[in-house]
Amino acid sequence: AVQLEESGGGSVQPGGSLRLSCAASGWFYSSHCMGWFRQAPGKEREGVAAIFSDGSTTYADSVKGRFTISEDNAKNTLYLQMDNLKPDDAAVYYCAAREGYTSNWGRAPRANDFVYWGQGTQVTVSS
Repeated sequence: AVQLEESGGGSVQPGGSLRLSCAASGWFYSSHCMGWFRQAPGKEREGVAAIFSDGSTTYADSVKGRFTISEDNAKNTLYLQMDNLKPDDAAVYYCAAREGYTSNWGRAPRANDFVYWGQGTQVTVSS
């Protein structure tokens, strides 16, 4: 089974930046799709960004222009560069994955799009 481990969370002031990483292992298929989600206390898990088998990406409207998802296949690592962070971005951030070739959905990812999940990393945004 695919295993995912996030890192890079922390505390930052509004306007600051963080880069999250997700180390992946155990792939069975050569193609896959990966995504980032977040969940704040009392709120539902929200899809933030996804990167597809062809390298294309999609984002939630709330993070477009501020967050960038990328993947280093040689290192089996997924990244989320978060710039101009706002207090509303504070949440536990989760990495997710699914195996097999996946074409761009043209929408923000949904939790039931993915099979494998990491344990999450906390992001705090406050002054």
